[in-house]
Amino acid sequence: MSPPTIKTLAAMVSIATLFTFAAVPAHAQGSTAAQTASLTVTFMGLKSTQGALMIALFDTEAAYSGGQPVQAVKLAANAASLSVPFIALKPGRYAIKAFHDLNEDGKLNTNPFGGPSEPYAFSNGAKANMRPPAWSEAAFTVNLGPSVQTLVIE
Repeated sequence: MSPPTIKTLAAMVSIATLFTFAAVPAHAQGSTAAQTASLTVTFMGLKSTQGALMIALFDTEAAYSGGQPVQAVKLAANAASLSVPFIALKPGRYAIKAFHDLNEDGKLNTNPFGGPSEPYAFSNGAKANMRPPAWSEAAFTVNLGPSVQTLVIE
């Protein structure tokens, strides 16, 4: 394997490891309603209704690069389009990593070359090109009140 492929594999597999701990429910963050934001994320392009959609929401570059997400969600992949709300967020910069865990083994499966063999997506339309996108490519701003993001699972 070439070094970029190993780096891609390591970073993408780290998404799967985020789900080995309990997800923090969106309502558990405890901010007052007057000072909070909400985010609705719609995932489009799911080509199968088997498995689950694994979603990790990050609020810092350090967390996005290998730390814990501010919230992690697992959704049954029961439609071609799915939405998930994140409520009681602090306004700021966020990024999302997600993958369609087709066989529900809790990890992003890879091909013999180390590339992902299950569909995945990053926020802000960021694309993986021999590496996962950087925070600067995937980050987006959530302001007070409602925000929306749409990700296409590829």
